[in-house]
Amino acid sequence: MDIEFSGPIWFWKGPAPFHFVTVPDQQSVELEATSSLVSYGWGMIPVSARIRGTDWTTALFPKDGRYIVPVKAAVRRAEELDVGDTVTVRLTVDL
Repeated sequence: MDIEFSGPIWFWKGPAPFHFVTVPDQQSVELEATSSLVSYGWGMIPVSARIRGTDWTTALFPKDGRYIVPVKAAVRRAEELDVGDTVTVRLTVDL
């Protein structure tokens, strides 16, 4: 399953601070439909992600009826991204 969407990067302060992009409603519904096949617990969905020219592996977190994509510091540095920047994210669900 491949998904592409755009959204702003936002920061969550903690207890474990991190940067995220929220998956839009429609794509979150599609991901939820596959979660029982691929989730390794707590609703987490393993994915390969890409922003611009940078690829990484991560897991989507369920939050408030949608999913959020963690954006690693190395990705933000490589692509010179900061909070509030709108990015296009490409996801491939890892089976």
